[in-house]
Amino acid sequence: MSTIAAISTAPGIGGIGIVRISGKNTYKILSKIFKPKNQINIDDVKGYTIKYGYIINNNEIIDEVLVSFFKAPNSYTTEDLCEINSHGGAYIVRKILEICLENGANLAEPGEFTKRAFLNGRMDLSQAEAVIDVINAVSEKEAKTSVKQLEGILSKQIKEIRDLLMSVMVNIEVSIDYPEYDVEEVTNKEAYTTLENAHTRLEKLLNSFENGKIIKNGIKVAIIGKPNAGKSSLLNSILKEERAIVTDIEGTTRDTIEEQITVSGIPIHIVDTAGIRQADNEVEKIGIEKSKKMAEEADLIIAIFDVSRPFDKEDEEILNLLKEKKSIILLNKIDLKIDNTIKQNIQEKIGNTEVIEISAKENIGIENIYDKISKMFALNEISLESDAIITNIRHKEIIYKALQSTKNAMDAMKGYLPIDIVGVYIKEIMEELGKITGESVSGEIIKEIFSKFCLGK
Repeated sequence: MSTIAAISTAPGIGGIGIVRISGKNTYKILSKIFKPKNQINIDDVKGYTIKYGYIINNNEIIDEVLVSFFKAPNSYTTEDLCEINSHGGAYIVRKILEICLENGANLAEPGEFTKRAFLNGRMDLSQAEAVIDVINAVSEKEAKTSVKQLEGILSKQIKEIRDLLMSVMVNIEVSIDYPEYDVEEVTNKEAYTTLENAHTRLEKLLNSFENGKIIKNGIKVAIIGKPNAGKSSLLNSILKEERAIVTDIEGTTRDTIEEQITVSGIPIHIVDTAGIRQADNEVEKIGIEKSKKMAEEADLIIAIFDVSRPFDKEDEEILNLLKEKKSIILLNKIDLKIDNTIKQNIQEKIGNTEVIEISAKENIGIENIYDKISKMFALNEISLESDAIITNIRHKEIIYKALQSTKNAMDAMKGYLPIDIVGVYIKEIMEELGKITGESVSGEIIKEIFSKFCLGK
């Protein structure tokens, strides 16, 4: 493999910038561009050490740096690797990279350092995918889940299932190759018990995706209601800042406003929408249609009603948007004179649904909304302690296919089909699971996975 280099820190100005080099010529290149403060032979420097000095170009000092040394095979890529820690100015970091390239390094592709770690056996594919999840994590639980996968919790469970199936395959092949030994009945019993075990474990992994999807993507919440029902005031109250414009003029919000909070360690994406009513203004009509679309796409709808005004057809239209959707109904403006008929009308239209009484303006009852969201999605019951949680759609699809092959194998045994047919299904399961860890994945899939990484990682 060629020697690669890339900037590993984010673009922009910062205290430190890092340029990373990896490959067999790492120290050959470094010896041309790095002048240590104390004269040393770079090849004699031990791994896991840092040396102070200067990056030079044509005998001109470019920057004062610290260089971290990692010797093969004890590095991130398992190759000789170094990280040049310079000042974080955009020009300086780009200039150091440019000097590395001029002296023999190739510009790394996105994710190429982690790709080499995978190809060189330092981590499996699911662990490599976890690297980008750790980088992209926006909440505590997402970060913890990604770190556990990086540590190998999913890999361990996949390996355990594959090892179980491998023991069955050995017995099946023995019974096929040596039919004179009467072991088929024992093999069938063992195979079926093992398949049941594999089925249970795969089903548990598949079911974990519901929680995994919430951990990774969060919950999308649309706030809907009539103009001046208090949607923007609610958003401001939740965010504890004046994010949305609040006036007595109806139709102030004509486009969506999106913000994020965290509830029980899960990101909640809140969308404030335009007030829903019969409008003559074309711009407002577009905003209202967008509001309805957001409500349709949301994981949860917060419908807010103004208790100081009578229930009308526009309120009824809003209730119709809640059908077959998870929703929370808020009765707002309880600090004003209340029209008691609105609560009765809502109860009549949607049954005995729990409602929360609030005052967005006075910040009354807002905490109850967080509690309700947490209970509806069982956020406090999502445990990260022992079991693997599937957050990756690729893994979910693979496990689903493996589960189908497991069912086919069990059905084949129930139907007394030849044991070699069962063996074909077991091989399918193992082939699918190998796509998660990388043992049976195509080069195109590997390329696609690492193309999603950032440069320098």
